Amino acid sequence: MFGKCGKDGYIQALDGIALKTLVHGDKTLMAEFLLQKDAVLPFHSHPQEQTGYLVAGRIRLTIGADVHEVMPGDSWCIPGGVLHGADIIEESVALEVFSPVREDYLPSKAKTG
Repeated sequence: MFGKCGKDGYIQALDGIALKTLVHGDKTLMAEFLLQKDAVLPFHSHPQEQTGYLVAGRIRLTIGADVHEVMPGDSWCIPGGVLHGADIIEESVALEVFSPVREDYLPSKAKTG
């Protein structure tokens, strides 16, 4: 699969949080998140491992009991099943890879929130 850059294809996952699935294969899925200042990603967990990279902005990411001030160029890996959430301090862009594939993020199944 190959993905082309474009402004279409984003869905509103939560208030202030938009996501776009960029590409996916049999074992991984890569998504881009557009995060508005002051948005909150509530604590949650899922079975997929989640590896991320902050492209722009600033967020406060909590993984389990650890809190991280995340700046552009920082990256993280969240094991499956671990509680995590984030506070968006500045308008931000993050790339994340999920393994196995998050079925709910597949373009044919993703829904607006």
